[in-house]
Amino acid sequence: MDGDRRHLLLWFFAAATAVKLLLIPSYRSTDFEVHRNWLAITHSLPLSEWYFDETSQWTLDYPPFFAYFERFLSFFARLLDPKIVDLHKGLDYSADSVVYFQRITVIFSDLSLLLGVYRLTRKVETLKRNLICVLVVWSPGLLMVDHVHFQYNGFLLGWLLLSVSFLQDGRDLIGGFLFAVVLCFKHLFAVAAPVYFVYLLRHYCWAGLATGLRRLVALGSVVVAVFAAAFGPFIYNGQIQQVISRMFPFGRGLCHAYWAPNFWVFYIILDKGLAFTLRKLGFDVQVPSASFTGGLVGDSSPFAVLPQITPLTTFVMVLLAITPCLIKAWKKPQPGLVGRWIAYAYTCGFLFGWHVHEKASLHFTIPLAIVAVQSLEDAKHYFLVSIVYCYSLFPLLYEPQEYPIKVLLLLLHSMVMWLGFTALYSDEKALKEKEGGESKSKFEIGCIEKGYLIGLVLVEIVSQFLHPYFLGDRYAFMPLMLISTYCAVGIMYSWIWQLLKILT
Repeated sequence: MDGDRRHLLLWFFAAATAVKLLLIPSYRSTDFEVHRNWLAITHSLPLSEWYFDETSQWTLDYPPFFAYFERFLSFFARLLDPKIVDLHKGLDYSADSVVYFQRITVIFSDLSLLLGVYRLTRKVETLKRNLICVLVVWSPGLLMVDHVHFQYNGFLLGWLLLSVSFLQDGRDLIGGFLFAVVLCFKHLFAVAAPVYFVYLLRHYCWAGLATGLRRLVALGSVVVAVFAAAFGPFIYNGQIQQVISRMFPFGRGLCHAYWAPNFWVFYIILDKGLAFTLRKLGFDVQVPSASFTGGLVGDSSPFAVLPQITPLTTFVMVLLAITPCLIKAWKKPQPGLVGRWIAYAYTCGFLFGWHVHEKASLHFTIPLAIVAVQSLEDAKHYFLVSIVYCYSLFPLLYEPQEYPIKVLLLLLHSMVMWLGFTALYSDEKALKEKEGGESKSKFEIGCIEKGYLIGLVLVEIVSQFLHPYFLGDRYAFMPLMLISTYCAVGIMYSWIWQLLKILT
């Protein structure tokens, strides 16, 4: 039976890999050159210069484990084509050798995602396991972000899922160790650190004075050892301040892009609406230098009327939003709820955090795929939020030739979810009726959710077809603003739903 499970998961992964190979020639963002430059930095320079190099504008700003990962890949890159890792001659290098090499490294690195899904679903019944595998391994968001736009999110999320799987098995020390590893690969995962801290303290360390102290020391030693392995060489060289400044560039501004669908979209729109109204009434309101189309990168918070937002403000808001989850984790530290709590924490970070990347929606939607099979209500919630997050990524792939790809991926994902959840809860209903019980389980979405999804289709029609046809290049920011605002409503709804689920 276990062999059949592995074979089926491998089949899912192989099918996804075939699609990824077909996407190799597609559009790639500046992140592609970012990672190529990191290959060159880590291969050409001594470790002491990695976080100081400014040969390219795409400087190294991920934690050391990711730099070590790039260093590892650079050995193979040099064997294939030495120009890939040439710090100067390799700038903006786009030969087929570098394209195929970097694309294939992302595909191979997804093996960690495969392992994470396998460990999480070992003890799950067949239909639920298959559905989780499809939702994660065939995630349209991962396909668009990693295998078109270009990043390594699947690799990192695989490590996160491995950590969750060990926590759910009651092996807290290994789970904490793996999360520390994730943080040393990408610090943006730190939003869930309070959840890990509270849960591990209560579930693992809170076991009497002697045992608890011993476990606390063991856990602390493991975490310190991981961070020492990552940051130790830079501390030794007296460069830790430079590394931290690269990892946390607060000067980049509140928002990474105006169309990242989070709480700050409403704040920005309100500020601009107030500024416009006050100017019409004759008040002398200064217009911020950052425009709606230009984003806020490089400007800390250019608001005309509303109070300026600082990194500390966003930190406090995220922490306050997570607090109900932390209280729940302390009172009832149940391993089966860890995935739900982590997904909620990343939702809070996405909505209220500083300089949030639009791709960060993957941090909560992938864990929510694990939660989606736990109940009918979870399935309905995931169906909606998964469509919203996938649609919110559409502006990433802005070239015309990619339009059919992203639409097809979203439609296929929606169909798979509908068929999978319908089959899952039809089977559960039939089983309960066979046992003599009464079941009202049926996968269907309510009128409000249906209305919202119809509105999403209308938003796409207006943004993609009507606006260009009637207005051309005028008010070019309007489609992105419309998509961002509408998707932000959906993700705010998801946050409130998750919060209520945690509280009840």
